[in-house]
Amino acid sequence: MLTPSERIEHDLLGDLAVPNEVYYGVHTLRALHNFPITGIPISTYPNLINALAYVKEAAALANHELGLLPENKMKAIVHACRQIRDGRAHDQFVVDVIQGGAGTSTNMNANEVVANLALEHLGHQRGDYAVLHPNEDVNLGQSTNDVYPTALKIATYMGIAQLVDAMGVLRESFERKAEEFRDDLKMGRTQLQDAVPMTLGQEFSTFAVMLDEDQERLREASKLICEINLGATAIGTGINTSPAYAPLACSHLASITGIPVTTSPNLVEATQDVGSFVQLSGVLKRVAVKLSKVCNDLRLLSSGPRAGFGEINLPPVQAGSSIMPGKVNPVIPEVVNQIAFEVIGNDVTVSFAAEAGQLQLNAFEPIIAHSLFKSVAHLRAGCLTLASKCVDGITANRDRLRSLVENSIGIVTALNPYIGYTNATQVAQEALVSGRSVAEVVIEKGLLTREQLDEILQPALLTQPRQTLSLS
Repeated sequence: MLTPSERIEHDLLGDLAVPNEVYYGVHTLRALHNFPITGIPISTYPNLINALAYVKEAAALANHELGLLPENKMKAIVHACRQIRDGRAHDQFVVDVIQGGAGTSTNMNANEVVANLALEHLGHQRGDYAVLHPNEDVNLGQSTNDVYPTALKIATYMGIAQLVDAMGVLRESFERKAEEFRDDLKMGRTQLQDAVPMTLGQEFSTFAVMLDEDQERLREASKLICEINLGATAIGTGINTSPAYAPLACSHLASITGIPVTTSPNLVEATQDVGSFVQLSGVLKRVAVKLSKVCNDLRLLSSGPRAGFGEINLPPVQAGSSIMPGKVNPVIPEVVNQIAFEVIGNDVTVSFAAEAGQLQLNAFEPIIAHSLFKSVAHLRAGCLTLASKCVDGITANRDRLRSLVENSIGIVTALNPYIGYTNATQVAQEALVSGRSVAEVVIEKGLLTREQLDEILQPALLTQPRQTLSLS
């Protein structure tokens, strides 16, 4: 029995009572009943909600310009879309992030919320679709199959820009540390064995360079998602639209978003292909893999405090154990490692979902979207957290660094040009067996004097290409 707090809405399955206070309608309510999967609503991703509002506004402007949508309806729809982008009614986007139907439930949810906000603006009750209809007016000239992927690309483009900015914050943090540590000599390592000297600044500068490279790769990938299929409608043939609609809608979308979107030259191909999402997911995986490697290094370099490398100190942020007093763990790099594991898994999901598309449509874009949005959001949060709660506060254990260099067998490599590989090998073996330093063994064997060693082993000569010294 209908209560005063409900309204009746109708779809192809029949009538359904919808709560009066909500801005969504019958199609959204069906999806709520059908997809109780994750408990995570699409409103979790504000960029997606704003992107849907952008698409609906662009469509309304194009349809009005073509004489298909009256001015009062166009203005009401545009007003509703701008309210949504100002943050209103995001909680009304309630369908689950994982859903069947190739995103139809998301598009219906958007149509109904926009329609009811527009009706309210026009002075009518929610659900009074005889005045302004979710499908006939808000969705005019559209299909889920062009609206949804276009909105995903807009949302992803915005998210990538935010991620690139966050990576820049982390890169700058590493650059500051590289400058701070530029004169701190240490031992480099290959395969976890002593290699040759370097500076701690050089080590940290590589982290900054890695991030800089991946920022550029993300910018390149974001260009691929600027090609959209808005105007394709069901399968790319543009059925039920004017020939002028697609370029006009794209032009309006570019104007109101500031994103350089272009209409795909082949809308049939663009409607079924998700290759740009696969490409982007791969780049996100690249970012995750390299970021995780950096965190592995930070954990190794800070291991100890006395039984590990102990070369750097990470800022303590919380107690490390419920049983071991005084223990502090590298929890910030650890959480970023876990983000990386998730992103790598998300890339596998995107790959499977992309491969599973059939004929003129990929029905699995919701899980592609969910995977990409998670990867972008979590990587962004991880970069900002790593910068502010870890890298900014890192200090160097300079006495430990100096001691490891002085006692390392690896320093013998710098002596090769002066005493020869065979002598250097013998020195390394004897130093290792006896526990003495390389310098002590070299002097004892009469291969070089202390003064000559001091000249050869200057930090500036050990950490960059230089001509072999002419020893007197």
